[in-house]
Amino acid sequence: MRIQEIDYILGKMLDIHNNVSDLNITVGRPFQVESAGQLVPVEMDLPFEKLTPFQTETFALNLINQDRRLTENLLAEGSCDLSYELPGRARFRVNIFSQRGNYSIVLRKLESKIPTFEGMNLPETFRKMAEEKNGIIFVTGATGSGKSTSLAALLNEINDKKAVHIVTLEDPVEFSHPHRKATFNQREMGSDFDNFASGLRAALRQAPKIILVGEMRDRETVEIGLSAAETGHLVLSTLHTVDAGQTINRILGMFSTDEENQVRIRMADTVRWIVCQRLLPKEGGGRVAAFEIMGANLRVKDAILHGESEGKTFYEIIQAGRAFGMVTFDDYIIELFKQGLISEETGKAYASNKGIVGRGIDTIKSARGQATTDLGKLEVDKDYGKPKRPW
Repeated sequence: MRIQEIDYILGKMLDIHNNVSDLNITVGRPFQVESAGQLVPVEMDLPFEKLTPFQTETFALNLINQDRRLTENLLAEGSCDLSYELPGRARFRVNIFSQRGNYSIVLRKLESKIPTFEGMNLPETFRKMAEEKNGIIFVTGATGSGKSTSLAALLNEINDKKAVHIVTLEDPVEFSHPHRKATFNQREMGSDFDNFASGLRAALRQAPKIILVGEMRDRETVEIGLSAAETGHLVLSTLHTVDAGQTINRILGMFSTDEENQVRIRMADTVRWIVCQRLLPKEGGGRVAAFEIMGANLRVKDAILHGESEGKTFYEIIQAGRAFGMVTFDDYIIELFKQGLISEETGKAYASNKGIVGRGIDTIKSARGQATTDLGKLEVDKDYGKPKRPW
């Protein structure tokens, strides 16, 4: 299989739908694309009803293109990450991985257009984040929930307003930011640095005001990130966690119990915002983002220092902080339902607390004059308890 054939297949996969997000190449399945969260098979001129191990391996090796580091990673670790460009069409973030002795490939399509706050309809609180001078901002969520896109919109806003030096450490570079007010140096793991920890350590000598770290994967990266935030840098990064409380616990879990108290103190001083994202199925097709946003205040700092307790959980603190731009997933989901962007079933399925979302949705339906229960008209059984007559 030649590189021209690879490009032809990728082009056909992109053409099947307007909103393709991922391309999936797996043994025993046809070529597939993910559109609005659903996998769809792709029809080719020559039918590929079930891809063979030889076909997927050949595809993978062509994408690796004899790169020694990627080959070693694939053999030693069972997977490797790279970027690939389909000339004039699209760029992809590629993961090749071994499964049951065969190779599978997932290509995430990268958007070429830099996202904006307005275009993504992000909460106004993001504008406050763009004004931060130092500390750490975490954007968290599952793979494919839009973390990188939200961070790109945040950097785009900073680019419009601040004349600062920004260094990004990415795996791979997803959005190529132009130099406007800010000066960008975007570094890609593998070609420009070995790992996030070494890249972040080097970034501290490159005189940036803002550092984007693609992912806080290990203890060393977190430790250097905390040091960068303590020395006056603004650090932006991602974690694969579902809410603010889990984000704090994930970071603490990277350190030993002897170090926990010191890490809590450092985090209380440096964490500015924790944003968690989920993508929900949208009414009429597509997906819409739901957010949980927690900003730093005295109650948040106290909960980070001493841990959560009854009446002092991060959920309750966020609920009480609405005036400061904080919002829970549940409140955001209720608002999405109010705007008609999601269905009642979707809202309840993705809720953190189904009872809160259920009551919120019922309140909205009641205000609209809609029924909030399936029960019909209730009547008193007047014969209850009376002896039944034989006739």
